[in-house]
Amino acid sequence: MAEKPQPVVVQYCQVCGLPAEYCEFGSEFDKCKPWLIQNAPDLYPDLLKEANAKEADKVADQLQSTGISSADSGSSSEAKQEEVKRLPGGKIKKKEKKEVVIEKVVRNKRKCITTVKGLELFGVKLSDASKKLGKKFATGASVVKGPTDKEQIDVQGDISYDIVEFITKTWADVPETAIFFIEDGKKVPAA
Repeated sequence: MAEKPQPVVVQYCQVCGLPAEYCEFGSEFDKCKPWLIQNAPDLYPDLLKEANAKEADKVADQLQSTGISSADSGSSSEAKQEEVKRLPGGKIKKKEKKEVVIEKVVRNKRKCITTVKGLELFGVKLSDASKKLGKKFATGASVVKGPTDKEQIDVQGDISYDIVEFITKTWADVPETAIFFIEDGKKVPAA
């Protein structure tokens, strides 16, 4: 009777998050080299030869210098880690800035829709916000998914300049400095 095949154990790089055999195709291969030499020497024998060719002191100095430079800039690198999140494959995901973006979209020549994006970043429930906006301005207001699959509020009519005062009065957590308009494709502060 034949034995059942066992699952393959994949070793992932601790630097870039890719499987070790794919590190050379990632964007941070130079940073991965010390880890690969230490943890997966059989996958990249050329790296091991390069490391042996260099003096051991130089390799140790390089490792120490990278450790010292990251220790010196500890507070600034922590702040950068909050803003930037690394995904597997070397992709970078930035955290969204806390801001409300108001955009007026014209449809059918005379009809306007005012779009409000980013209120949820301040802890505002969008369904409640759309009801309040609809009652205040006596128009239809609804929560819809935008082009980036993020929810936004669409309000019928051109209420873009009246809405800033209403948002800052209704939700005290939203400062006026965090509200922006999109005019002619450019982001303009409301304040």
